[in-house]
Amino acid sequence: MNQEHTLTDAVAADFPTLDRQDEHQLLPQLVAHLRQHRTKLRQEWATRIHDAHLLDAMTPQEMSTETTSVYDNYVEVLETGSVEALQHYARDLSERIIPRGVETHEVVGIVLLLRDVLARSLFEKYQRDFSLLNRVLDAYEPAANRIANTVAVSFVDERERVIRQQQDAIKELSTPVLPVRERLLILPIIGVLDSERAKQLTEQLLTGIRTHRAKVVVIDITGAPDVDETVANHLVQTVDASRLMGASVIITGLSPEIAQTLVTIGVDLSKMNTIGDLQGGLEEAERLLGYTVARRDGSGG
Repeated sequence: MNQEHTLTDAVAADFPTLDRQDEHQLLPQLVAHLRQHRTKLRQEWATRIHDAHLLDAMTPQEMSTETTSVYDNYVEVLETGSVEALQHYARDLSERIIPRGVETHEVVGIVLLLRDVLARSLFEKYQRDFSLLNRVLDAYEPAANRIANTVAVSFVDERERVIRQQQDAIKELSTPVLPVRERLLILPIIGVLDSERAKQLTEQLLTGIRTHRAKVVVIDITGAPDVDETVANHLVQTVDASRLMGASVIITGLSPEIAQTLVTIGVDLSKMNTIGDLQGGLEEAERLLGYTVARRDGSGG
C-alpha cells in the first residue's frame, strides 16, 4: 500500500497549486510532470506491454528503443499539439516496425496503454483536489485520444502502402517486359491470366514499348494454362494498342486448348500474328526488324 502512494507523495510538491483560472497552464504543467517522471512511467508502460503480449516480434533492445522514442514523441505532441509532426513520426515508426512483423492492433494497443499509464499518473498526482483533477483530465484526454487516432490511421495507411508496393513488385516479377535487343521486347506470361492481370500486362507492355522505342513485341503464353473469353478479347485489344504505338506483336506458345478457345469465341485471328514456339517467334521478330537469321549447321565458315 505504501508503494501505491510513492508516486503521489514524490510529486505532490512538484508544482504549486494550479491557478484554476488559467486553463493555458494545464497542459504545460502536465507535460513537465510526464517528462520529470519519464523513466518510471516508461518502465511501467513497458511492463504493461509485456504483460499484454504486445510487440513480441521485437527483441528487448528494439522494444526499449522504440518505446522510449514513442514516449518522447507522445509527450512532445501533448505539448505542441502538432498533428503534422505526429503523422510524420507515425509514418517513420511504421516503416521501421512493420517489417519486423508488428501488427496494427499491437500499435493501437501500446498507444492506448500509454494513454492509460499517463492518465493514472495524473490521477495520483491530482487526486487530492477532485475538481482540479477533472479539469486536468479534461485537458489531457482529448489530446491523448487525438494522438491515438492519428497514430492508428497513419499506421494503417503505411501498412496499406507497403502491401500495395509488395503487390506491384509481385506483378512486375510475374509479367516482366524484357528487352531482347534493340527495338525488340519479349513478354513471357506465366500462370493464370485473369482480367485484372491482363489489364496490368497491357499497361506494362505499352510503357515498355514507349520506353524502349520497340518495333516488335513477342508475347509468349506457353506458361499460361488457360485463357477465357474476356482475357482473349483483352489480348486482341493489347495487339491493337501496340500497333497504335508503332509496334507489331507476335504471339507464341498457343496451346491447343487456348487456340480452340480463340476459335470458339470468334476472335478475329487476322489481327494476331501467331508462331508456334518462342524460338520461331524471335526469328520472325528479327526478320521483321531486318536482321539476318543465320543458323549454325556445322559446315564451317
